[in-house]
Amino acid sequence: MIGIGNGGGHCPLIRGRDGASVSVGLVLSFVLLLGACTTASLKKEFVPTTPDYAAAPDTDGPFARIATRIQAEHGEEYSGFRILDSGYDGLYYRLLMIDSAVSSLDIQTYLWYPDASGQLILERAVLAAKRGVKVRLIVDDLILHGRDQLIVNLQAEPNIEFRIFNPWKDRGSMAGRAGEILAEMERLNTRMHDKLMIVDGRAAVVGGRNIGDHYFGLSPLYNFNDTDLLGVGHIASQANVVFDQFWNSQWVVSAENLTTEPDPEIAQQQWQALQAHTASAPELERFPRAPRDWSAELADYSAELRIGRSKIVFDEAEKEQIDQRMLSSMFNFFNIAQQELLIMNAYIIPGQPGIDAMQALTDRGVEVSILTNSLASHDVPAVNAHYEPWRDDFINAGVNLYEMRSDPAIKATVIDVPPIDSEFSGLHSKCAVADRRYTFVGSMNLDPRSGDINTEMGAFVDSPELAADMADIIKRNMSGANAWHVQMDENGALFWQDDSEILTRQPARDGMQRVMNVLMKLGPRDQY
Repeated sequence: MIGIGNGGGHCPLIRGRDGASVSVGLVLSFVLLLGACTTASLKKEFVPTTPDYAAAPDTDGPFARIATRIQAEHGEEYSGFRILDSGYDGLYYRLLMIDSAVSSLDIQTYLWYPDASGQLILERAVLAAKRGVKVRLIVDDLILHGRDQLIVNLQAEPNIEFRIFNPWKDRGSMAGRAGEILAEMERLNTRMHDKLMIVDGRAAVVGGRNIGDHYFGLSPLYNFNDTDLLGVGHIASQANVVFDQFWNSQWVVSAENLTTEPDPEIAQQQWQALQAHTASAPELERFPRAPRDWSAELADYSAELRIGRSKIVFDEAEKEQIDQRMLSSMFNFFNIAQQELLIMNAYIIPGQPGIDAMQALTDRGVEVSILTNSLASHDVPAVNAHYEPWRDDFINAGVNLYEMRSDPAIKATVIDVPPIDSEFSGLHSKCAVADRRYTFVGSMNLDPRSGDINTEMGAFVDSPELAADMADIIKRNMSGANAWHVQMDENGALFWQDDSEILTRQPARDGMQRVMNVLMKLGPRDQY
């Protein structure tokens, strides 16, 4: 039985979020490629699953050796950390982790796109399973429509288990799916927004990136400036707790409960098509197309890790509802700051409590700086429409407010991965630094949907070196070459200043963005 979630009556299929709006062409091509089943559904009588938990951390693999050294030198609660700042690093280090796995690979994600990077990661995960690594996958059901044949074929592979968060029961026609939304809006409005990868119980990636080209600098239309945290050591044990809680929750359903049956012939066709695509996709030219030995790179990277202690906080998927913990955890983190608070967050709708919290910080002398999306860099106009009225409140509360440009200087060096030259860039990171000592990296946006509806997670780290790295990234992104500084003149009018010009109305890529920004004000603020 799937639990009943809290939340409002918003239909998540209509609103694109975190790149969740999927083109018809992309879905159609994937359905044709992978043989979608049009009469699929969930079984009426569920196949029971026994509780299953992460195995003990590996003791022999490359990440085990790094973790053991760190903990021997610093203590059992310590880990080594590296910020994955660029789109290239986001995909490169995921491939490194999967290829280096010797015992287990756990992936939990909100969106898993069927594009070049999505297929490359899937291929590497299957190859890991073929060499004996136990692979567990949890994927939210938001964009899994038409993919049941692929899912059950993966489930039938040795060493792979696939589970779906909060699935639609009718898995065939879009009309049936839409009807189910109307009948069960409250439940289906709750989505798993977490992003997590764990290898061997020794290394973990936590952050903002879903699995898809927009997040790894490979989309020709637009790419995100996003941020992940790679940790080796104790943080992986903490991440195991998160994964296992979802894996065993009643919100997550095993692929064994799909009525679609595995088909070995179709599975072979799928595998051949997948490998042919990853071998030939031009956007992947800078990445290794086949698994490899990463020992030399791991030896170099381990010496550069920033040492610190971590705590992972997450919204728990309880039986009847989501236990929302992240919003209070975020503001507890902000209140740690005594001198400086730097926030980089893609989607912000603060409400008066958020403004009051910023005012309280600046009143006691904390310098608060926030970077978020401008209308020009936004992929979700509805969020900007409901953020817009709060700009002057932020400034009046003493906050230094910055908004990302759609043509930032970092587009060519950090966001896009050659040969890609995308049309525009957007911000997708969810990070913060307090007093150049404490760092947060996670999936949590500062808006009602993240605070009250979806599940979220993130890592809080005590490490001055890591905090310095993150502060440098945030400050770089706030510079005039990459962002607008939103300010207020003596008459209370807002203006936007970058390194070359001053604008007196919010930047936009085109007139249609401005029209959508006005129309989206009619929607409910608490659903974004």
